[in-house]
Amino acid sequence: MKFVRYQSNGNVSCGTLSGDTINEIDGDPISGYSETGNTAALGDVQLLAPVTPGKVLAVGLNYRSHLGGAPEPTNPEIFIKTPTCLNDPEGNIVLPDGDDEIHAEGELVVVIKNRTKGATPEESAANILGVTCGNDVSARTWQSNDMQWWRAKASDTFGPVGPAVVTGLDYNALQLETRINGEVVQSQTTADLIFPVEAVVSFVSQAMTLEPGDVIFTGTPGTTTALKAGDVVEVELEGIGILSNTAVDG
Repeated sequence: MKFVRYQSNGNVSCGTLSGDTINEIDGDPISGYSETGNTAALGDVQLLAPVTPGKVLAVGLNYRSHLGGAPEPTNPEIFIKTPTCLNDPEGNIVLPDGDDEIHAEGELVVVIKNRTKGATPEESAANILGVTCGNDVSARTWQSNDMQWWRAKASDTFGPVGPAVVTGLDYNALQLETRINGEVVQSQTTADLIFPVEAVVSFVSQAMTLEPGDVIFTGTPGTTTALKAGDVVEVELEGIGILSNTAVDG
């Protein structure tokens, strides 16, 4: 099942996506819903970030291909982004003044369905609603020079997600591809994750209660590429779709 959140005629709604048709729902996929019978063509609406989380977390160094010679971590390396960094499908990535090395990072993003605290990996799997595409936009100069990553990872527009939250996939066996202006810059399967999705959720839940709608960016593969104004970044995940955003000067 694919769930989307969208704006049409000034109204924000949720729906299920079938092909290019959105079936409007009353409620939401987390708390429960029913179909209203209303439909809309995908091309006639503005897709929004499919979730409105209370917390946005992320994992660093979670693909073997991204280690770059660093030792493999013994636990997921978690850092915090913010809900205000989230960006819509087709939203602009604003390149801020002060850092000329703004990189795109294609990622699988997990969406939590149930409150999760102190869960085993098996229990965590049952508490996941689904997954979506994400781009953990990163300001490398700030990331290297600042004591904390607050602006390097959580500046406004630095967290595009979408286009849909999809249920029922094998989260640990999906093809991930990132393209900039049509050129493939990242290509890897989520089978290369050092810590699979369920293990990440479980680890986080030992220290922090995860609430319905919270999201976790699960890491990026390979090497990353700097953006310049006008670049179009596409993150595509098998079974989910394409998240597309354009970089613009701040």
